[in-house]
Amino acid sequence: MLQIRDILWGFLYIACAAAIQVQVTPTHREISVGESKFFLCEVVGDAKDIDWFAPNGEKILPNNPNVQVNRNDETTSTLTIYHADVDDAGIYKCVARSGDKEAQATVQVKIFQKITFKNVPSPQEFNEGDDADIICDVVGSPVPFILWKHKGVRIQSNKDVRYNVMDNGHLLIRGIKKTDEGAYNCEARVMETGEINFKMINVVVNVLPTIRARQSEVNATADMGVSILLACDADGFPEPAVTWAYNNVILESGDKYSLNDDGSELVIKDVIKVDEGDYTCIARNKAGEMSQEVSLNVFVQAKITYMNNQTATEFDDEVTLTCEASGDPTPSISWSFQNRMFSEGEQASWTRPDQYESHDRNIVVRSHARVSSLLLKNVDFTYAGQYLCTASNSIGQDNQPVYLEVRYAPKILGVVAVYTWEGNPANISCEVEAHPGASVTWFRDGLQVPSVNTTNVKIYSKQSNSYLEVSPESQSDFGSYNCTATNAMGTESKEFLLIQAEVPSSPEIQQVEPFSSSAVVEFDEPDSFGGVPIIKYLVEWRLDGHGWTGKEYDATEDLTRITIVGLTPDTIYEVKMSAVNGKGESESSAAVKFKTGPIQGEPSAPKLEAMVQNQGNALKVNWIKQDDGGSPIKHYLVRYKAKHVSDWKPEIRMPHSSEYVVLGGLDWNTEYEVRVVAVNQKGKSEPGILSFRTATEPTTMPGASGSGLSTGAIVGILIVVFFALLVAVDVTCYFLNKCGLLMCIAVNFCGKAGPGAKSKDMEEGKANFTKDESKEPIVEVRTEEEPTQNQEGVGPAEPNETTPLTEPEKKTKDDVKTEANNTAVEVKTVPNEAPQTNGNESKA
Repeated sequence: MLQIRDILWGFLYIACAAAIQVQVTPTHREISVGESKFFLCEVVGDAKDIDWFAPNGEKILPNNPNVQVNRNDETTSTLTIYHADVDDAGIYKCVARSGDKEAQATVQVKIFQKITFKNVPSPQEFNEGDDADIICDVVGSPVPFILWKHKGVRIQSNKDVRYNVMDNGHLLIRGIKKTDEGAYNCEARVMETGEINFKMINVVVNVLPTIRARQSEVNATADMGVSILLACDADGFPEPAVTWAYNNVILESGDKYSLNDDGSELVIKDVIKVDEGDYTCIARNKAGEMSQEVSLNVFVQAKITYMNNQTATEFDDEVTLTCEASGDPTPSISWSFQNRMFSEGEQASWTRPDQYESHDRNIVVRSHARVSSLLLKNVDFTYAGQYLCTASNSIGQDNQPVYLEVRYAPKILGVVAVYTWEGNPANISCEVEAHPGASVTWFRDGLQVPSVNTTNVKIYSKQSNSYLEVSPESQSDFGSYNCTATNAMGTESKEFLLIQAEVPSSPEIQQVEPFSSSAVVEFDEPDSFGGVPIIKYLVEWRLDGHGWTGKEYDATEDLTRITIVGLTPDTIYEVKMSAVNGKGESESSAAVKFKTGPIQGEPSAPKLEAMVQNQGNALKVNWIKQDDGGSPIKHYLVRYKAKHVSDWKPEIRMPHSSEYVVLGGLDWNTEYEVRVVAVNQKGKSEPGILSFRTATEPTTMPGASGSGLSTGAIVGILIVVFFALLVAVDVTCYFLNKCGLLMCIAVNFCGKAGPGAKSKDMEEGKANFTKDESKEPIVEVRTEEEPTQNQEGVGPAEPNETTPLTEPEKKTKDDVKTEANNTAVEVKTVPNEAPQTNGNESKA
C-alpha cells in the first residue's frame, strides 16, 4: 500500500514540474498620486510570452509612456507606473504562455490622493433672487464626502428646501437673498483615511438697483438764464453708478450740463425751449440696471415776435395793424389805445378764430392762434398815435408799441371869443392839428398881419400852436381875426373874435349871519363877469351915519361866503359888496342891514384836525379858532388819554396864540381821544373832540445801517463827554463860586483862595428865590393877561380859517403899567414828558 501511494505522489510531482507558475511581487500596493512604482512578474517554467494587462483588460503595449512593460529575461517582466494618477488604479494582470500552457498572477494597485480643491473661486457673486450655484470642486482618492457650513452651522437640505448639496458637491441656494450673503465653508472628508480639508468661500449677493426721482415732473421757464435741477436717488448693492440720458444720448458735464459727484443730480444750464422732454436717470451695478424718467416742461414767456407800423390817410376805408407773439402756453393778445382796451375775448384756436368788434363797428380785433390783427375802419385823424400790443400767458407778458401814422388836413381848435380891454394885451390862440405839420398865417380884413404899419400885433409860435398877441389901442383893434393853416393835405381857416371886455355886474348878497363880533356874508356871483375872470371882491360895512369900512378878498373858486370881523356886539350895521375884474370894479350891491349879537360869554368849541408824525407814535393836533364869544381867548386846555383806560393824562395849557400841540411818546397801535377847550374871561367852551389810532410799532428802526458805531464805541464816547463836562463844571465852580475839586487843591496845597470869592458872598447876600414846594418835576409858568378897559364896548370878531380871532385894542401907557402890576402868575403841573408846541407859544 505504501509503495502505491508514493508512486502516485511521484507522478503528481512530475506533472506539476512540467506546468508554468506566475508570481507578482508585491501582490498589492498603495501609491500616492504622482509617485512612480514598479511590479515584478516571475515565471516558473519555460514561458515563451510574458504580458501585462491593464485594469480595463487591454494589453499594455511597450510604447505607453505612463505605464511601461519591460521583459527582463526569460522568466521575469517588470510593470512600471510613472507619476501615478487616480486613473491608474485597478487590478493589473501578468500572463505567461508557453505553447498551450498559460499561467497568470494579479496585483491590485490602489492610488491614494489627498483631498485637493481644484476649482473653488472666492468671492462668488450672485444676483438677488437668482438660484445660486456655489462651486466647490474637490478631488481625492478615495472620493471625499462634501458638506457645507454657514455661520458655523451645517447646512441640511431636509431642514431648508432652499438649500441642496448636489452630486458634484456644489451648494445650490434657490432664490438667494441679501441675507444669505457671507462666508460659506466647503468641507471635504475621506471616511477611509479620516482625512479632512476645507475652503472658505465668500458669497456676495448683488442687489438690483432701485431708483426714485425726487420729482417726476419739473417745470421751468425758458430764456430767463436760469438753471434747473433734475435729481433721482438710487439704492442697490454694490452702490449703483448713476447716469443721465436725453434722447438716448448719455449726458456729461460741460457747458450745458453739470453733474454732481455721484451723478444723482443733473443741472441744465440756461434752459431753453428745446431742452423740454423726458430725461432718463439710469442706475447700474453688477446686478443690472434700472431707469426712471423725469419730465421737464419748459414754458416760454409771451414774447411779441412781429408787428408792423402803418401809414394811412384820413377817410381811407380801413387800415390793419398786425401783431404776432410766441410763448408756451399760447399767449392771448390784446390791443390798447390811450385809455381804450380791445381784446379778442377767449383764446382763439386754429379752428375757431375769435374776434372783438366795437359798438360803432369801426374797430375789429381778429385773432388766429398766435396772430392778432386790429382793423380800423373809416380812418379818422384821431386814430393816429401809438397802439400797444400786449401778449400775455401764465408765465408773463410782453408789450410793444405799434404806430399808426394818419395824414390829414389841418384842423383848427381854440377859443373863438377872446376878451380884453384897451391897453391890455390879449393872446388869440390858434391851435392847429395836422400831419404833416402845417404853416399858419393870420389875416385881418383880408390882409396878412402883422403888417409893417402895425406895432401892437405880434405872433408867437409854440409847437403846433400859433398865438396872436394884440394890444388894443382903440376900438378899431377889436373885431375878427382869421387863422389859416396849410399843409400838403389841405387848408383850413377859422375866424376868432377879439371883444371889448366890460366890468362885471354886481354880486347879490343873499343873507348875513351875525355873531357878537363878526358876521358871515353869503352872496351869489355876478351874473356877468364882463368876459374876464373876477379877481377879488370888495366888502364894505358901516354903522348908521358913519363912513364905510372896506376890505378886499381874493376871489377863489366857489367862494360864496366872506367873514367880516372887528364888529361891536349888539350893534346895527349895513353891508354891501362889489366885484372886481381886470377891466374894473362893478357897481355895489344893494346894502343889507344886520345886527350883531350880544356878548355870548363862553367861546365856541374849537374844530380839531390831526396829523400823524413821522415817528408813528406822535400826533400833531391842530385847532381852528372859532367864535371867542365876545371876549379874547386866554388859553387852550388840552387833555388826552387812551380809550381803553379811564384816567386822563395831565392837562396841557397852551397860550392863546398857539394853533397846535404835538403829543409824543404815545403807545403803539392804540386808540386815543383828544379834547381841546378854549378859555376866555367868561369861561370855557365845549370841548372839541378828536379820536385817532397810532401806527403799529415798526420791527426795525428806519434808516438803521450796519455801518453805525457799535454799542461799546457809543458808551465810550458818552463816558468821555461826561468827564469833559465834569471838568468844565469844576473849572466854572472854581472861578465863579470858589468851590469844587480845583478849589480844594488850591486851598490845601497852595493856601490860596480861588477867584470870585468876594463876589460870591455878595451874590449870596442878594439872592432872593422862592422855593417851589411842588413835587412834580416839570411845571409851566404862564402869565395871564387882564382884559382891556373897553372890552365890553367892542365885541370880538367871528373868525374863519383865514382871519384872526380878535384884534387887540391899543393900550395906553397907564394901561400897560396897570397890567404889569396886576399880572397873575399861574403854576400848572404838566407831565414829565412835556408836549411839543409851535413857535407861537407865549413865554412865561
